[in-house]
Amino acid sequence: MRRMLLAVSVFFIVATAFAQRAVTSSVFAPFETWRAAVLAGDSTALSALYAQSPPAEIVGPGRTRISLPDELAFWSGWKSEGLIGLSAQIAQQADQGPDMHALAVQLTLTTKNGATLKKQFVAMAQTWVRQNGQWRLAGVQHSMATRLRQPLENKDLYPQGVDAAQEIAEALRSATASHKRVLVVFGGNWCFDCHVLDEAFHSPEIAPTLNRSFVVVHVDIGRMDKNVDVAKKYDVPLERGVPAIAVLDSDGKLLFSQRRGEFEAARSMAPEDILAFLNKWKRAA
Repeated sequence: MRRMLLAVSVFFIVATAFAQRAVTSSVFAPFETWRAAVLAGDSTALSALYAQSPPAEIVGPGRTRISLPDELAFWSGWKSEGLIGLSAQIAQQADQGPDMHALAVQLTLTTKNGATLKKQFVAMAQTWVRQNGQWRLAGVQHSMATRLRQPLENKDLYPQGVDAAQEIAEALRSATASHKRVLVVFGGNWCFDCHVLDEAFHSPEIAPTLNRSFVVVHVDIGRMDKNVDVAKKYDVPLERGVPAIAVLDSDGKLLFSQRRGEFEAARSMAPEDILAFLNKWKRAA
């Protein structure tokens, strides 16, 4: 069982670990059976997919252990919340021998209540073992459901050796020419929420508004020991957490500085939260 749990931790994509690259792989049939049971809200069918002897190890948000009944209630309960779609993006998967298969996925759950459609995302790892010719879930770990997609690629958002002052100056010139404003985003490649925010910036819901009205600059803070002077210039208290944002007009005037950690827990935000912020600080038409 220790080996099974190790496989889960190796493949799981959460706050401190990312897949190097999202890959397209053949569908693992037992996972598709699991996905269909969740979509149907079929707790009995789900239960049959989990190992009983020894029992499946299930870990939820915050690395807390979850009982099988609670796990089944979590997944089967989506049907009563209006689940109409469940897609999966495979980040990594691999055989751990002929009788073990591990995979990491990001699930997109689409619910409908009345005329309102909502998407939520769950990052999950599963370790499957073959017992008596049948595939069973021996290890599971998953995040909470979030309104923003969790990144499946560790981008170099904050490259080494970049002159932050020069980058901001170039962004201001670009903003002047295109009649936009500048978002200065302080953070670091180690910061999961920084990647979550950037993923949101590239999402279909947010990208059109962002690209139409803003130029984005990423400023690397290292381990809270780089570009501290730049943060102070724009009244951003880094000790309140990152990502942290300052909004500049195209002439360099400071319009907004994040002082209360508004974006520090980006993973808990919703697309409409970010859109409201962008619409508030974009230039008037």
